[in-house]
Amino acid sequence: MPRAYLAQENDLPALRGRLNIKRQFTTLAVRPDRLACRYDVLSADTALLRIMKACVVLLRHYARAADTLRRLNELRSLLVEVSDVPLSHLPWSQVRIDRTNNRWETLYNLARLLLKRNWQATHHESLAQHGITLLFPMNDLFEAYIAALAKRAVRGTKWTVRAQAGGLYCLSEDGKEGKPRFQTRPDLLIERDRQTVMIIDTKWKRIGLHPEDTRSGVSQADVYQMMAYARLYHCPQVMLLYPHHAGLGAKILNAGYRILAGEERLQVASVDLVPDEAAIVEQLIHLIAINTHRGDGIGAP
Repeated sequence: MPRAYLAQENDLPALRGRLNIKRQFTTLAVRPDRLACRYDVLSADTALLRIMKACVVLLRHYARAADTLRRLNELRSLLVEVSDVPLSHLPWSQVRIDRTNNRWETLYNLARLLLKRNWQATHHESLAQHGITLLFPMNDLFEAYIAALAKRAVRGTKWTVRAQAGGLYCLSEDGKEGKPRFQTRPDLLIERDRQTVMIIDTKWKRIGLHPEDTRSGVSQADVYQMMAYARLYHCPQVMLLYPHHAGLGAKILNAGYRILAGEERLQVASVDLVPDEAAIVEQLIHLIAINTHRGDGIGAP
């Protein structure tokens, strides 16, 4: 931790540093056993670390993960020598970044963003302050976004959309009380009259249409997964849904395949995320309706 020499004043039994003459001959005039001393002490209780400790305390109020809370508690214990300062009285003007503490500059700038509630945006601004790189789990975001819009697409119809539902197992152990193994959680179950008529699995991947690639970038493992879903859920239609891009052409992708040794079908489709949400909902209505062959009622008010 960076430390600095801080000026201290104290009444001591022996001289340390310099004598505070004014205090010695006024306040301590009747205390010959005490000397008014002025001295410097190497301390971690600096303006920089007071701000860092305030940031740790703030983050503890927002943290939810046990590992994050544990790390924040460890940091707070390391800063036990540092004074607690209210947010409104943090010594911003006293912070000096020099060669002794310059490796803390990035952390200090991040703490300033957090403590001043200067939340960074996700869009580009040429005059914005420097922030940090934000990494999003795009596959999870894509899945949640499509699930929300698919539910909107079937609102007011006989169709329902359930996300991360199902829960059927692929295998069970041998024996009378064989335990089930390998539970499944399809991204989206499209149901009608309590029957699963379509399963959609979203994939945040870039697929292509290359003549030399007979699979068009579709993962073989993903195909096996969808075949397992079709079998377990007795579902006639399963779909791998990808984000659309210019390389796929102007129209959204909707390629169909028959699963051999059965009646189930696999669709490889795309959805264009560039238009507004209403247009994306219309795309989902079209994909669900045309691929289930029972599209009556979809999109009806």
